[in-house]
Amino acid sequence: MNTDLRTYTDVPARLDRLPWSGFHRLVVVALGITWILDGLEVTLAGSVAAALQTSPRLQLTAEQVGLTGSAYLAGAVLGSLFFGHLTDRLGRKKLFNVTLGVYLVATALTAFSWDFYSFLLFRFLTGAGIGGEYSAINSAIQELIPARLRGRVDLAINGSFWLGAAGGALLSVVLLDPELVGPDLGWRLAFGSGAALGLVILYLRRFLPESPRWLMIHGQPGEAARVVGEIEARVAAGGHVLPPPSSSALALRATHRVTMVSVARTLLRQYPGRTTLGLVLMAAQAFVYNAIFFTYALVLTRFYGVPADAVGLYILPFALGNFLGPLLLGPLFDTVGRKTMIFITYAVSGLLLAATAVLFDLGLLDATTQTAMWCIVFFFASAAASAAYLTVGECFPLEIRALTIALFYAFGTLLGGVGGPWLFGVLIASESPREIVLGYLLGAALMIVAALVTLKLGVKAECKSLEEVAPPLSGG
Repeated sequence: MNTDLRTYTDVPARLDRLPWSGFHRLVVVALGITWILDGLEVTLAGSVAAALQTSPRLQLTAEQVGLTGSAYLAGAVLGSLFFGHLTDRLGRKKLFNVTLGVYLVATALTAFSWDFYSFLLFRFLTGAGIGGEYSAINSAIQELIPARLRGRVDLAINGSFWLGAAGGALLSVVLLDPELVGPDLGWRLAFGSGAALGLVILYLRRFLPESPRWLMIHGQPGEAARVVGEIEARVAAGGHVLPPPSSSALALRATHRVTMVSVARTLLRQYPGRTTLGLVLMAAQAFVYNAIFFTYALVLTRFYGVPADAVGLYILPFALGNFLGPLLLGPLFDTVGRKTMIFITYAVSGLLLAATAVLFDLGLLDATTQTAMWCIVFFFASAAASAAYLTVGECFPLEIRALTIALFYAFGTLLGGVGGPWLFGVLIASESPREIVLGYLLGAALMIVAALVTLKLGVKAECKSLEEVAPPLSGG
């Protein structure tokens, strides 16, 4: 009697051996847009901070501006947890359409805010949609991109946040110009622009399939093979020659039933080192980015006297530097390796941030040189932050990938992100440069600690299949 209940599949090997093609470019554009939308939202929120304070209708204080940033992040945390769980249960494709829809509605409603509390609520809901996107999008991207290219592609996509930031900066310059747009209309048009972009992406996502890897471990091996066949046909139709897949097949047993107990067991007992690493990387980058970037416009206007309608001109080069970091350093994460490059990017950005804090404290910076220093710091910090998302996505089993991305994003953001914008809002309101310096030094220390933790716990996942890095829980 045959008691071997295992099934064998070559789906991962077939996906990983594919050449780069138009299909993969579609994946990058249709799914990677999430980060552009987030960059657009965060930049607009920062750029219009002064406009929200002078708005005849809202008249927000500096602390209220900081609270709206925290509300956006709190919504992202809860949204990532809720939609992340559903992504693992119901599939990547269903959820990345739902979460984009939530974002579209919420950001459109933000444009119609009538007081502080309505603005706070709509920012929270916008964050919930973006947070849900993180789980569905990052899991789908990593499962569709060939292993040898996963690092550079994932970093470039996460770095595209800053394309949205650059777009938001340019948009804010126009929409916040009092000679072109009224003082209470510009910021409303700015938030409404995100909804318009999202509508285009909803259309593009119609042409993306469900993740074959998700189908494979949810009792649908035939459907998984069929979808891979369609992807192969699309790649071949583009003129590419398909190399043969490796001879090794992945053995699977019965579908693993995911419960909170099994998730906790996997994170705390099976992968305690990776869990610690993920939390440290996510918390450090979340504090530095959210604390500094959400309040960057307030620093420019309060300490350097930059007019509110000119803030976008300073954020633009800052955003471009952040995009170039993951784009140019990304290939090194596949060649030099994950562990080495994560250590370097976290350590260098932490040291440079500390140096910037000292120069700010000594009064040696103006608006231009401050921006130049930020460009250098965040060239490395942006690659580090993108690598954190790469790490928590690829280092845990397929069955809980979306949920673990959500959990690490949630805990990292709660530890380092939600309180950060509020804390810096209070520090800026004090009008004391010395207190701002202490906040910057705290962020620098967190980045350096994360670099040291990586030396001990880093995972060498470069060019390996996801199933080799973290075998499925239903693996045989």
